[in-house]
Amino acid sequence: MTTVFKGAEVTAELNANLQQRTEALKVKNINPTLAIVRVGDREDDISYERGATKRCETIGVDVKKIVLDATTTQDELLAVIENVNKDSSIHGVLLFRPLPKQFDDNIIRNALSPAKDIDGISDASLVGVFADITTGFPPCTARACMEILEHFKVDLVGKNVVVLGRSLVVGKPVAMMLLAKNATVTIAHSKTVDLADVCRAADILIVAVGRANMVSEKYLAPQQVIIDVGINVNEDGKLVGDVNFADAEKIVGAITPVPGGVGTVTTSVLVKHVIEAAERI
Repeated sequence: MTTVFKGAEVTAELNANLQQRTEALKVKNINPTLAIVRVGDREDDISYERGATKRCETIGVDVKKIVLDATTTQDELLAVIENVNKDSSIHGVLLFRPLPKQFDDNIIRNALSPAKDIDGISDASLVGVFADITTGFPPCTARACMEILEHFKVDLVGKNVVVLGRSLVVGKPVAMMLLAKNATVTIAHSKTVDLADVCRAADILIVAVGRANMVSEKYLAPQQVIIDVGINVNEDGKLVGDVNFADAEKIVGAITPVPGGVGTVTTSVLVKHVIEAAERI
């Protein structure tokens, strides 16, 4: 029978731990604080902002919101980033991307101090992930995958892990984090020869391609652990993952659901990074 790795279970444990750590910081007169910088009014940004704010309130982390008009210039946004970098009362910064087209994304994201880059968007933060050092933070979604595997005590040492997807948000950073845990890692993608065979050979399969139900029965094998990062809207208007859940639950050993899996954990990881940033001071 397939085990469903529910994100709510991971989040509950994470939140309890983070509340204790927040209280310990406040005893030292440190109030962990997240700055949210948003340009414009994209619905998905506002929705995530709402969720992040609520999670911060639950754990006891303060939030400062900086909302800029969609017509804001690059120099104006850089000035805002410079201010939050210098503000010692702010420990972590969430900058919503993609930005409007008048911005040079490389310039903007690399203006953010790695010490406050709690979603791993700067080059310096990614260097930290690839070098396995505490410079900045890994992308929250990549770390959420690792939190799930750790919570459910999935043994990684020497295991064959296939990461399907090679983005800098999930695929590449999570591959490096898995290597740091002594897994044997293959990064697969759309150009991989015999892709289904490669996926089927994995002990653990992490899927982050952004294509609804792409991973079907032919990609799967008995007793596999599947981490489905994808969040897509199907033709019926329902949220589904990159993995066909109906196919998977007949075959694999464990799988994260969509919704209710990786996405649920990601917001708690964001708050965890803010607290870690405060603890590093």
